[in-house]
Amino acid sequence: MGYNNIRKNSLKRATIGLALSSIVLSSCAQQKNFVVINPSMSETELVEIAANIVPTPEQLRWQRLELTGFIHFGINTFTGREWGEGKDDPKLFNPTELDARQWVKASKDAGIKQVIITAKHHDGFCLWPTKTTEYSLKNSPWKDGKGDVVREVADACKELGVGFGVYVSPWDRNHPTYGTEAYNDVMVAQLTELLTQYGQVDEVWFDGANGEGPNGKKQVYDFERWYALIRKLQPQAVIAVSGPDVRWVGTETGHGREEEWSVVPVGKKNKTDNGSQTKVDTPPAGDMRGSVLGSRSQLKDGDALKWYPAETDVSIRPGWFYHEAEDKKVKTPAYLKEIYFHSVGRNGVLLLNIPPDKRGLFTDYDVNALKEWRGKLDEIFKENLLKDAKAVGKVKNIKSLLDGNDATHHLFSMKGNDNEIEMDLKGEKTFNVLLLQENISKGQRVEKFILEYWENGQWKKAAEGTTIGFKRLLEFPTITTSKVRLRILSARLQPALAEIGLYLDTTDKK
Repeated sequence: MGYNNIRKNSLKRATIGLALSSIVLSSCAQQKNFVVINPSMSETELVEIAANIVPTPEQLRWQRLELTGFIHFGINTFTGREWGEGKDDPKLFNPTELDARQWVKASKDAGIKQVIITAKHHDGFCLWPTKTTEYSLKNSPWKDGKGDVVREVADACKELGVGFGVYVSPWDRNHPTYGTEAYNDVMVAQLTELLTQYGQVDEVWFDGANGEGPNGKKQVYDFERWYALIRKLQPQAVIAVSGPDVRWVGTETGHGREEEWSVVPVGKKNKTDNGSQTKVDTPPAGDMRGSVLGSRSQLKDGDALKWYPAETDVSIRPGWFYHEAEDKKVKTPAYLKEIYFHSVGRNGVLLLNIPPDKRGLFTDYDVNALKEWRGKLDEIFKENLLKDAKAVGKVKNIKSLLDGNDATHHLFSMKGNDNEIEMDLKGEKTFNVLLLQENISKGQRVEKFILEYWENGQWKKAAEGTTIGFKRLLEFPTITTSKVRLRILSARLQPALAEIGLYLDTTDKK
């Protein structure tokens, strides 16, 4: 991966924009996943529309995963490159101890619920015995050319109950047809192989990179055709991040936005069509990397409003492929915890890359970091300090907020003082982490909230935030109190709060 430079430019150019193909839109409309808008709509109308847009069942399943894994593995693993040029000898690919089960088991033990394998990176080297090119592991010495990495990962995922996805680079620096219409046929053939030979595929991941091929030409990607094929062969799969279901958060740091809306304006307004809004299969306004994408003032900035959530990607190492020199640069468990709070805890899904080494194994450095990271999260969230709390004031029943079920909720009318919940903790409790969730099957609606605690006869601020979405986590200086209050200060229509939790983080901050 390491996509910052080319990817930023290519994503500006419309690869994500093609997410709004007419085929996809017709499907989403039936699921109330998007609504076409026009310039005559008032802010009140737009807010109401945005509040009622919801994820598709596939998007909801994906959001609930919270943690997904990336596995960058291929010819680059053996050359030390991040981006190969498509000229390396397939005979270089020869892992001596490849164990896909070890990859998936270590991922699952860390709480990762789905993994994505780089079936083909930009160099064009395929990790399955494709019929579309000789540039694949069938011409490598590994298993005498009879191996199939994609199959081994798919089988391990099935055995261990982990979701399975494939990354397929549209950019192919090896295939001779790249830069011509024939290459779109090659991609269709490759996708067909991957989507028909390995059982259920839960996510298909397209990068936005679009460079030159071996003939010096760039390709016009037929994303609409590829999307239609995926919908046909694996309808339950989400398509990311140059795709219609999941967007790139905009950085590779693992840190999402403070204000992250899953409902965003998409489609570039056509100023010459008198606002007819009949053409919505155009690129989204901007490059989707702004500090905020779906605020009230931005809802008018597209041809449609769409549920288009963010995937937050980062590698456990500085690079995306394995490099021995980075063995001592694996992210610490404490930093991985911070990443979790700033990705999953900011209404995103974390896509964490763990690259196997030349043996075909996750190293002990990576595995140990994953284990300790999981341990930290388990320690932090082992006990909700609100579990025995009693609601006081207008709201009497908070059972739905403490049942660990994001499909139940308390609905606030936002009229009068029906925007707050006061809770008696039944004695003093000490905490420094707030967890909030909305029932996003009803929409994403909270715009601003504040958590307060009772001290010396008055309410004081513990933490405040903007969006919640599927999950929001906030850390703040440790507080001891016997009473807390959550107030929703601003919302779109009636917010459906699904969960609330207070926790004490005493894990090592180093």
